[in-house]
Amino acid sequence: MRNTSLYRKYRPEIFEKVIGQEHITAVLEQSVKNENFAHAYLFSGSRGIGKTSVARIFARAIGTEEHDLIEMDAASNRGIDDMRDLREGVHAQPYSSPYKVYIIDEVHMLSKDAFNALLKTLEEPPRHVVFILATTEPEKIPETIISRCTLFHFKRPSVDMLRDVVIDIAKKEKLGITKSSAELIAILGDGSFRDTTSVLQKVLSAQSTPKMTDDEVARLLGAPKTELLNSFLESFAKGDLENTLAQVEMMKDAGVEMDLFHKLALSRLRSILLLRYGNQFLKDEIQKMYSEKDLAFLSTLSKEAKNINAEVLRAFLELEPLIAIASMKTLPLELMLIESLGEQTEK
Repeated sequence: MRNTSLYRKYRPEIFEKVIGQEHITAVLEQSVKNENFAHAYLFSGSRGIGKTSVARIFARAIGTEEHDLIEMDAASNRGIDDMRDLREGVHAQPYSSPYKVYIIDEVHMLSKDAFNALLKTLEEPPRHVVFILATTEPEKIPETIISRCTLFHFKRPSVDMLRDVVIDIAKKEKLGITKSSAELIAILGDGSFRDTTSVLQKVLSAQSTPKMTDDEVARLLGAPKTELLNSFLESFAKGDLENTLAQVEMMKDAGVEMDLFHKLALSRLRSILLLRYGNQFLKDEIQKMYSEKDLAFLSTLSKEAKNINAEVLRAFLELEPLIAIASMKTLPLELMLIESLGEQTEK
């Protein structure tokens, strides 16, 4: 029985274990070694990519023990009274650590008055206090606050990076999955380590055998079967509008999530173009993403399907916001297919 979430279980505990943020961890680690670190930091970046994890690692690295580490969620502690309590608390000496560390998550949620109160503390911080502010929306933070912080922007992890994390965790959890399934989970993770491990946890909770097939994982996550996805691409490559639209209808009937289908189709269209135009390094990377059968299929399309081009990829890319807001989720895709393949059919 798995009671601990995978994200917590595999959260990095030291700088060396942080993935994809070396431009930040290297600087922080060196500042600790030199004993020359700032009194306030601002960590910005999208959700679930390690901001608070790195903040905790940094706090431990400067000798802060658990009872001297204070974490606040600005979404629920956003008022001036909360900041006044903080201002009073910072002057108290740490219990047993050289520094007290305050981690304020989603700091952009603070009210105007709360920001003003926080600013006064940042202007004259006690020597024993370090602030780490974290946000997904740095543009909402007053410049007066930003100017008093050392800034670090966390990078959004790539699908390849998230796929490798999925494979690594699945192996440790004794779950056998293919690279294709790991990539599907990574795509669903949408650039977030936390969301990716949550999707993997869903797969693990449904595990009934030591190894799960691509179709089992796809069905569990509301994704199209590989054969259906490839049939769609093959029909599109042939310029067969009628059959391509039929494939979309089949996916709708099968309960496939259209936003997920769109992401998977976009990923395969990109792979087709990179197999056609990319250098050997890119081709080698793509070869790691697919099964031998799928790679052979995509390689064939890269050589023969000249109507799969940059213009088509751009048209697919522009569908994302339209699918998100459409009441009929298939409609944006159907319109794009008619515009793209209808002209070929008429010719």
